[in-house]
This record gives sequence, C-alpha cells and structure tokens, in this order.
Amino acid sequence: MNNRRKFIKTVGAGVAVSAIAPTVLANSFGEEKKLVIGIIGAENSHSRGYGKVFNIEKKFPGVELKYIWGETDAFAKRSMKEGRIPIQVKDPAEMMGKIDALIVDHRHAKYHLPAATPFVKAGIPTFVDKPFCYRAAEGKEFLEMAHKTGTPVTSYSSIAHSAGTLDMKAQLAEMGHINQVVRTGTVDLDSKYGGVFFYGVHLVQPLLEMFGEDVEEVRINRDGQYGNASLKFSSGLFATLIFKRKAYGWQTYVETDKQFVELKSRVEEPEIPLNDASMIEMFRTGKLPRTYQSILNNVSVLEALEKSAQTENWTEVKYEKLDF
Repeated sequence: MNNRRKFIKTVGAGVAVSAIAPTVLANSFGEEKKLVIGIIGAENSHSRGYGKVFNIEKKFPGVELKYIWGETDAFAKRSMKEGRIPIQVKDPAEMMGKIDALIVDHRHAKYHLPAATPFVKAGIPTFVDKPFCYRAAEGKEFLEMAHKTGTPVTSYSSIAHSAGTLDMKAQLAEMGHINQVVRTGTVDLDSKYGGVFFYGVHLVQPLLEMFGEDVEEVRINRDGQYGNASLKFSSGLFATLIFKRKAYGWQTYVETDKQFVELKSRVEEPEIPLNDASMIEMFRTGKLPRTYQSILNNVSVLEALEKSAQTENWTEVKYEKLDF
C-alpha cells in the first residue's frame, strides 16, 4: 500500500489517481462479496497472469479466477498450475451459471466475440482482451446486443488504460500546439494472430486516447513484415507509427512549436494497475471504463491499417457508428 500512496511524483500526475475510482482502491484491500471469474483462452500468458493477481497474490480479496477453458489441454494445464486456477472445463458452456464474470482472452481477435456472445446474452459482465474484435461491423452488432441486454462489456489495451498514459495525456495540455507525433512499438504485419491487430492495438489505442479519435486516413509502408504507418487526423495532426523489428516497448515523441521531445509518464503505476482495477469495478458495479463507441473506433483504425498493409495506399478509416 505504501507504493500506491507514493506513486505520484508530480502535481500534474493527479489525473492518474482521479481516474481510479476510490471505491476500487479501497475495496481491493478490504473484503468484498465473492466474485467468481471464468476465463476462455489459455494460449498466451495472460490467463496465468490473472491467476497470479486473483488467486495467488489476492490483490482483490473475494475475487477468484476459478474456471478456465484452454485452446489445448496443455495450455489449460499450464495456466492452472502457474495461476492456481482450480477447474478446467472442456466446453466454455460448462461455466454458465457458475461464474459471476467472464474474461475472453484469445490471441487472435476473430475468436473473441463468438466466445463472449452466449455469456453476454445471459447477462454475465465480460472483459474482452485486446483487440476487441477483428471486424468493426461485427463489433457493432455485438455492442448493440450488449447494450440491449444491459450487460456491461469492455475491452482495452493495458498500455492505453494506464496511469502512465493518462498522465501523458495531461501533459499535452501544458505543451501547446502539437504538430506531429511519432509512436514506436512492436508490430508484425504478417503475424498469424491477425497481422497489425496483434500488438498494433498497443500503438493505436494510446494514440487515440491521447490525441483524439478522429483519424481520417492511414497508410502503411512495408519493409517485409515490418515498416511504418502514417495517420492523418481531421484535426490536422499527423502521426507516424514505427514498427519495431526486435526491440520491445512503446515510446511516444511529439513535435511542438519549440522542440521535438519524448513524452514520458511522470508517475509510477499503482500497486494495483488501472486496467485490473477498472475491470473488477465493472464486474462489481457495471460501470464502463470506456464508451462502446471508443472501443469500436479503435477497431476501425486497425482495420484500415490492415487494408493499407495489403496495398500500401492511403486508406480511409470507415467508422461504424453506434446510435445509442
């Protein structure tokens, strides 16, 4: 708890604290009504990570990741062992009626919504790992269904939904006019897990969070499976994304009227990261961490980038608009 209390380094970093609901921070250290979570997907490390947070470290007393379905038996068994997840199901439907909340966590986004749909229809709050889905039109239909049923759903990049990104966004207000942005990160355009969708979300969502969701056109220039992308915003902002070949990590640079500087967070992440705290708050209260339209806009930009990766031409971002 001491780390959480002293994670603010500057006065301007207060936005990072205000973004985390006080009830979440308080409840995460106090006993709460039991919350049983199930997870669909064990191929990557996330299921093991959630098991560590909920079952081993018990960051949220009363919360247990109890059920898991894995793409293979080996994947499920590994997550059960490393995350102390007690029950494996052979069919996700076996979790129905036994869980209070669901996490869907496939590597490829095309599997997310089909897995989540029956649970959302049944009224079970659901977190869908990034990226939310593989096609914006499919995402629109799903979110309309979630809205109609009243089931809370969310999805986000842990890098975008963080105290650090919120602090960098706050800094921009102090920097005056921004002429252009350069953001770097790991992306493999030929990834079998959805090309630019896989990891590209960690480049795109923080960009939209900090600079606005008004990207009009995108263009990818390829160098094999890597390269870079250009994004034009209706505001006049121009952004460049550089896809790293080997180095891992995410950086953002901005050009003001006076200098070209790296935008760095002034805060340490809290003991309980914002992405985990917001997810559990949604499960408990139904409060959405971000709007459904914002979730969909991110997918629309990724879909345009995917199309441009095939042609290397400027490609219009076609947004799917929700009417609620």
